[in-house]
Amino acid sequence: MPEPSLRPIRGGDFDFWKAHHLLNRAGFGGTPAQARALVEMGLDKAVDYIVNYEKCDFEEVRADAFDGTIMRPPTAEERRAIEAARRSGDEAAVEQLQRERQRRQEADRRQHRSMQEWWLKRMIRSPRPLEEKMTLFWHGHFATGYRTIENSYDMFQQNQFFRANATGNFANLVYGIIRDPAMLRYLNNNQNRRNAPNENLARELMELFTLGEGNDYTEQDIKEGARALTGYTYRYNEQLGRHEFFFDQNEHDAGPKRILGKVGPFDGVDFCRLILSREVCSRFICGKLYRFFVNDMPGKPGRDVEQFIARLARLMRDSKYELKPVLTTLFKSEHFYDPQNTAALIKSPVQLIVQAIRSLYTPARDVAALNSAADLMGQDLFMPPSVKGWDGGRAWINTSTLFIRQNLLVYLLTGRRPNLYEWQASTDSYDATHLVSHLRSAEGDIKPEDAAAYLLRFALGAEPESERVRTLIDFVSSNGNRVTNDMIIAMLSLITAMPEYQLC
Repeated sequence: MPEPSLRPIRGGDFDFWKAHHLLNRAGFGGTPAQARALVEMGLDKAVDYIVNYEKCDFEEVRADAFDGTIMRPPTAEERRAIEAARRSGDEAAVEQLQRERQRRQEADRRQHRSMQEWWLKRMIRSPRPLEEKMTLFWHGHFATGYRTIENSYDMFQQNQFFRANATGNFANLVYGIIRDPAMLRYLNNNQNRRNAPNENLARELMELFTLGEGNDYTEQDIKEGARALTGYTYRYNEQLGRHEFFFDQNEHDAGPKRILGKVGPFDGVDFCRLILSREVCSRFICGKLYRFFVNDMPGKPGRDVEQFIARLARLMRDSKYELKPVLTTLFKSEHFYDPQNTAALIKSPVQLIVQAIRSLYTPARDVAALNSAADLMGQDLFMPPSVKGWDGGRAWINTSTLFIRQNLLVYLLTGRRPNLYEWQASTDSYDATHLVSHLRSAEGDIKPEDAAAYLLRFALGAEPESERVRTLIDFVSSNGNRVTNDMIIAMLSLITAMPEYQLC
């Protein structure tokens, strides 16, 4: 087997199926017309179009589309009223204040659901799919959960931070995450004080976010890193109506610290700088990017893959942690398009939903139902299960989630509501003929065998087994032997029920 190569594929080899693979991996899929458009651009321009997405206009959801004041802390006047009610034993007043707090919590939970649906819509509609794909990647990498912080606007601010830096500079993401109110709350750094250090953020910063578990650091480095992060907290800005980073000088330990072999009066920025100076950091991040975009092989990667990741990491260091050179090189590389890496990733629930809509061009149906389905399949946006994010890979699939996945795909294709779920039935018609229109003969007919082979390869993302093609041809033959819109939808219903459809 040839060694995995960072060399770009030859321009003439960038055909429809490679463009299709690029759309699936660097985003959430695309229609046949979109894949053909990339082929016409050629490899270099196609990858540039995907990676340098800022050139594509997209109507942004305004930053004030969500309310940062719902979970604001009590004002001084409200605190005095609470204290007075408690001192006087006015139980009715205390209960009224508690009901008001509960009302705001319920409003915040509604806003959280609205945010989930808003993000799904962005992923479905955006002409800049890599922006949303990388935002999703960072959400899983710097995992923070609404259930713990109970402030939807803090999660929204973090999501916007990830989007603004999605393909920017990894160092800026690291420097920014230690100032992010959602992360500071999630990992209790607002309780990290000079005389009582809290190690949570320092530990996860090294173990999960930058270096990898047990890689090139010690427990003492974590303890000293926690001291560097003392005083890094947040407070509510009344004028802006949101939480913002606040450095509490009085709670910061300004004494000398020994971190990763260096000694100095380090603060959080210094701590991050020392981490980023370690070679293992770039290898760790490139390894995660590899598993996200190329192949999420279980267990330890082989030596050849490790060498490929090491070359990517060297490029990242040479680029001073800029992500675009790494992504551009990866998306052009021979290894990225190697047949062993096509249909090699198990689709996450979000990937499954959004890719089905974007590539098959089905109606989006009811976005609340899509959000509910993602949760049932194990990926509740803004609520990863832990600071480790989602396990991904084979963990996405079990008997229960596979059943939901297949029901969800039937719902997208037909609009029919499965009996087990409270999803809104949809009467929006689906014209699936666009998928095979290029196969029409001069007389306007489409051969069933051509449609079957093409739909299988397009939907599955890889060359189908001959028995799959034969089964589909037999199905068409036994049901009128004509490729109508209803027949295409019926074929897609069969294809999306195949285990291979769960791969990307």
